[in-house]
Amino acid sequence: MPGAEYPRPVKDGLEAQIALARLVLSPGCLDGAIGSQTRAALAAFQRRNLLPETGTLDAATRAQLTLDAPALTTYPVTDADLARLQPLGKTWVAKSQQTVLDYETILELVAEHAHAHPLLLRQLNPGLDWNQIAAGTAVTVPAVTYPEPPEKAALVIIHLAGKYLEAFGTASNLLAHFPCSIAAKVEKRPVGELHVAVVIPHPNYTFDPAIFAESPEARAIGHKLIIPPGPNNPVGVAWIGLDRPGYGMHGTPSPEQVGRTESHGCFRLANWDAEQMVKLAWIGLPVEVVER
Repeated sequence: MPGAEYPRPVKDGLEAQIALARLVLSPGCLDGAIGSQTRAALAAFQRRNLLPETGTLDAATRAQLTLDAPALTTYPVTDADLARLQPLGKTWVAKSQQTVLDYETILELVAEHAHAHPLLLRQLNPGLDWNQIAAGTAVTVPAVTYPEPPEKAALVIIHLAGKYLEAFGTASNLLAHFPCSIAAKVEKRPVGELHVAVVIPHPNYTFDPAIFAESPEARAIGHKLIIPPGPNNPVGVAWIGLDRPGYGMHGTPSPEQVGRTESHGCFRLANWDAEQMVKLAWIGLPVEVVER
């Protein structure tokens, strides 16, 4: 009967990424390549399942990392999707004058929905002209949706060396593993115990020129600006502020760049991971930042 082959062990890198993502062990943007973020997610799966922590798709891991449904599905583009698209201002002043910082292209929108790298969507849909997408177009995408968390997190640990964070439940059970970007400057990395001070979905963003002293535009503006919410907001679709002023966990308009050493101090997550963190977080949640 249909679906009788499931669950089954994963066959390749993309299936492994999809299976990991369904377990809220994010390998970053799904692209089919077993890079550093996928290896970190595999290691998290191995720790949770008491397997040797190799960070590779070895035989023992393949035996337990399974797909419970087909790896791919179709995303039907809607009129509402197309109505959301709008150009993104090229300057801070232009962004501040928009009502929302929504998606610029349907490729960007669908990729974020599917936790996927845009290049993967192009590969999965070779005959599709992304500049001529009509409502009703069926796009082949990875079939990934995060489940509702079984509980709130009791602790978050951010690993600076590995550039990932993990959320644990009350029984020290691993609830989520997400790649994150960290501060470019070592002195901006807040090692130690912090706590969540505020949880804001769909936040606006206060642009402070003092923080962007390297920017000629920022120096010319000379005053703060309020940047409206949206997936292309500088902090993406969620802000989880910490009890150290100016620091937090948040989304980003550039999920392909998550996992780098480039922020001003905050911990950047892909928007889909930031949305899941909103469901896990609460005021007072301990967040431990460690060097390893």
